[in-house]
Amino acid sequence: MGRHLVHLFGNISARSVSVLRGFRLHSSSACYPVVQTVVSHQPPPPARTLLDLRRRLADESLSLSDFVYSVEVGTKKRPIPKPKWMKETIPGGAKYAAIKSKLRELKLHTVCEEARCPNLGECWAGGETGTATATIMILGDTCTRGCRCMHILLAELPKSAFGYLMLLSEELFCCLFRFCNVKTSRTPPPPDPNEPSNVAEAIASWGLDYVVLTSVDRDDLPDQGSGHFTETVQKLKALKPNILVEALVPDFRGDRNCVEKVSKSGLDVFAHNIETVEEMQNTVRDHRANFKQSIDVLKMAKEYAPSGTLTKTSIMLGCGETPDQIISTMEKVRAAGVDVMTFGQYMRPSKRHMPVSEYVTPEAFEKYRALGVEMGFRYVASGPMVRSSYKAGEFYIKSMIESDRAKISSASNDGS
Repeated sequence: MGRHLVHLFGNISARSVSVLRGFRLHSSSACYPVVQTVVSHQPPPPARTLLDLRRRLADESLSLSDFVYSVEVGTKKRPIPKPKWMKETIPGGAKYAAIKSKLRELKLHTVCEEARCPNLGECWAGGETGTATATIMILGDTCTRGCRCMHILLAELPKSAFGYLMLLSEELFCCLFRFCNVKTSRTPPPPDPNEPSNVAEAIASWGLDYVVLTSVDRDDLPDQGSGHFTETVQKLKALKPNILVEALVPDFRGDRNCVEKVSKSGLDVFAHNIETVEEMQNTVRDHRANFKQSIDVLKMAKEYAPSGTLTKTSIMLGCGETPDQIISTMEKVRAAGVDVMTFGQYMRPSKRHMPVSEYVTPEAFEKYRALGVEMGFRYVASGPMVRSSYKAGEFYIKSMIESDRAKISSASNDGS
């Protein structure tokens, strides 16, 4: 990259590449210089040679300094440090160790480990409520999608800057970061046909009260994995009828048959995460996912699932969204009939992943929780360490399901 700069601007050293940090990068995909300069709308004649182009660029009024607000030689932008409320506890305990050992024995995957969930130890051990939970990832550990965040889009570069930047390395302005920590492939291995039975037997032996079954996206399969989900739920319920099962499913590309199949499988909670606010879907999620499709999936689940089945979704904050966007998204989710919504802080798993835009305060999370209750959500879990499959939330969801079933049973007896 430095060679490109020296080639174009001979008086700039390779070490000065860091001045390009002067471009303001934000997850809204905006890139703009601080200094605004009026540029003639009359296009210059096309350059016939690279030498002509260099001369023309040197004669124009704009220079690299017009796009720089600070020069820091030999420095890198540091990530936002974690605040004190984001400190994590080290997982442990007898039940935690037993579950982990069994997972390794049966070669099962959990999203708790794959996504580096900060609540892993608390959930597996049972915590304060005594409701031990785990989130099992079926259909393998390799996703067919790759949710990324593009921080600078070429189409949104200022025209005055484009002439300079188009000659530099693409690394300068096409910065792609992973959002999800699960590995990806266009052709993942086929699902294990014995997995539904193995998962059911393992979970039935753990003494869990509540289990979440989730999966990677499997766009490579004819039914996108919906049959695998259904079989796993049914086998688990056959072995342990009283366990509560939540299916945290992909969007199945909006396929109505897939959603109907899983909704009628015997699960207790149908969950599908919209991940982020409506305005940032294209920035954060894979191009095959979108807000409308996710909302439609949640609506279809409500339509097909038996009475008493809850629907649930989740978003992560700290990706660059605004409070107004969060509230607007909440309103649309509630209008879709969703019963439960959770909010958590996005945490960057590694340097390859999308940077954290902001650490949302616990006070702000509490405001969203209270607002969600006012909107009519039956339960809202909101906090920096909350994840979609969160033990404390599942304790309350369990209570709601049991209460709903008691009412349905009572109404049925009265009718007979």
